[in-house]
Amino acid sequence: MSVVHTPWPDDLAAAYRAKGYWRDEPLTDVITRHKGETAAATAILCGERAFSYTALDRLSDRLAWALQRRGLRAGDTALVQLPNRAEFYVVFFALLKCGAVPVNALNNHGAFELLSYAGQIEPRLAVLWRGHALVEPDPRGERPDSLLGQLGGSVGLNRVLLLDEAADDDCLDGFAWADGAALDAAEDGRPEGAIDAKGVAFFQLSGGSTGTPKLIPRTHNDYLYSVRQSVEVCGLDATCRFLCALPAPHNFTLSSPGALGVFLAGGTVVMAGDPGPATCFPLIERHRVTWAALVPPVLTLWLAEAGHTAADLSSLEVVQVGGAKLSASFAERVPAELGCRLQQVFGMAEGLVNYTRLDDDPWTVFNTQGRPMSPDDEIRILDPSGHPVAPGEAGELWTRGPYTFRGYYKADLHNARVFDAEGFYSSGDLVSRTPEGNLIVCGRSKDQINRGGEKIDAQEVEDVLAGHAQVNFAAVVAMPDALMGERSCAFVLAAPGTKASGLRRFLRERGLADYKMPDKIVFVDSLPKTAVGKIDKQLLRETLKREQPDLNAAPVRSTVTA
Repeated sequence: MSVVHTPWPDDLAAAYRAKGYWRDEPLTDVITRHKGETAAATAILCGERAFSYTALDRLSDRLAWALQRRGLRAGDTALVQLPNRAEFYVVFFALLKCGAVPVNALNNHGAFELLSYAGQIEPRLAVLWRGHALVEPDPRGERPDSLLGQLGGSVGLNRVLLLDEAADDDCLDGFAWADGAALDAAEDGRPEGAIDAKGVAFFQLSGGSTGTPKLIPRTHNDYLYSVRQSVEVCGLDATCRFLCALPAPHNFTLSSPGALGVFLAGGTVVMAGDPGPATCFPLIERHRVTWAALVPPVLTLWLAEAGHTAADLSSLEVVQVGGAKLSASFAERVPAELGCRLQQVFGMAEGLVNYTRLDDDPWTVFNTQGRPMSPDDEIRILDPSGHPVAPGEAGELWTRGPYTFRGYYKADLHNARVFDAEGFYSSGDLVSRTPEGNLIVCGRSKDQINRGGEKIDAQEVEDVLAGHAQVNFAAVVAMPDALMGERSCAFVLAAPGTKASGLRRFLRERGLADYKMPDKIVFVDSLPKTAVGKIDKQLLRETLKREQPDLNAAPVRSTVTA
């Protein structure tokens, strides 16, 4: 059994292999390739624990072997939600070694997202953290309204493993990785079967653009090439000490070049429980961190604290910033206030990654979001009619290449909208291109809100709001914000007496993630419409930009701001 994905055409696949992009090697190669002295090097620092490459390889072997003995087979799927701890990588590589295909949910995803992922992949296995609020009240899923109860009732899980659970049979800790150095090489602890390097390795998560979370099948070939090329462009080597402060499963922190790139280069990943300076600055000093990956709102916090901290940040060589557009004014402050180089990263979980290069001139580093990393990244910038824009003008970004996927999982109708006949993917980003080939992000063409790097699909929130008995209609749009880039505002048509607090409580009860909660709720008696009868969201956005609602277009009854 295997997870089906949309393949690349034969001619392109042959070309990518001929050029050495695809080598039919498994993604686990980033840790198994280390032999001799490099195998003893430190791969992960997590609190007081240190894991060598040998330990990471053997621990994931042991877990894979144990899962196989409990019935997990190649082609089975798994739902994983773990915090920023070394166990995330042990589980990730163990599942790859089993041939199982995981979805790695972010730790701030709620029941809505987890149940959506589970409904799409029908997992045989769930690996969760007992400390997560969704799991703690009923870790055994005995109540049907608990998360595990809902998962088991809807998709029929075969097994659940919990991190930090006391019962041995359901406990990840029971697989004896508390001490990463105390391992033996027992043959019965190694998984059986070869990894299908041509197949799907795992599902990455889309930012959300169609009302339900979409899953992106990433193959061993395309993802490993993305990691290798990122390492080459960024110049990583074994001296790199990378701070994993953003969520470990995020595409940015996993592969751009992220932890997988650091593993490939033989460096060390330092785990941080959260990205705030109070957590990260002492880790930078203690472990002599050289690289960090941040989103713009976190960078602003670092910059605000850098002049007041007693921590020694002198080891920092590069801070990468991605996930949302970074303003030039903040970009220019990085070298002076953090004492390191800035690298802007504009990438997507669907594939294409752009970097400013470390030897680019200051204007390029501060004002652009970089250029594609692969010679075979194909870029088209098109106007609304599908024609190429004039040089320097903004248009919608379409792309294809050796590591850009060819279709969302089980989403044929949506794929027909976002891919053209030649396999180019519509990213939904509005960009312009400099004469040197660097991209400047100008905004979004899709109905999506980029809240400090977290992508919020407006339709998804609207659909949940529409389930409230007193809500007649809701329109969710982005509003500009100096810190986050964008925040969300919900214009709501509702019965008299409806309260914003009640709507927020309803959204939480439905399991919507906290970051998707509307930052502002505006109750209105009507909503403006376009000539064809659709809600005029552009007018709503303009209303918010003016900071004073247009009462003729959207009469306001009451406004509540978070």
